Amino acid sequence: MTHLKIGDNAPNFDYTTSNGQQFSLENFKGKKVILYFYPKDNTPGCTDEACNLRDNYNLLKQKGYEVIGVSPDSEKSHANFSQKFQLPFDLVPDTDKKLLESYGVWGEKKMYGKTYMGVNRTTFVIDETGKIDKIFEKVKVKDHTNQILE
Repeated sequence: MTHLKIGDNAPNFDYTTSNGQQFSLENFKGKKVILYFYPKDNTPGCTDEACNLRDNYNLLKQKGYEVIGVSPDSEKSHANFSQKFQLPFDLVPDTDKKLLESYGVWGEKKMYGKTYMGVNRTTFVIDETGKIDKIFEKVKVKDHTNQILE
């Protein structure tokens, strides 16, 4: 598992948007990127986080940020989640978990005494040069925008 830190180059990745456009993290050089990793579409915490970013999307754009969400859910699941909550940013399906692993957010979790593998909710703020500027491992899902902008 990779342990990225502030100042590291953000691992590049390619993805296809829900409308079929090809993108790469490199397409965002010159812009700040909020790259947030979350466990699962349509779960309470993940919905709160996505809706907080959606509700503050214009403010984030005004401050020069692009927003990209990543989870191991399928493209179809992301499309439904995005449509249901009218998310204005891209959600990247990472069903093979390569992107999750490259950012070090796929790992062991514990709940109700059981250990399992899953996504550790984490947000990376990437600067205009592609370097990691901030890392949030304790995400405030209902107030994530303010957490990022502080």
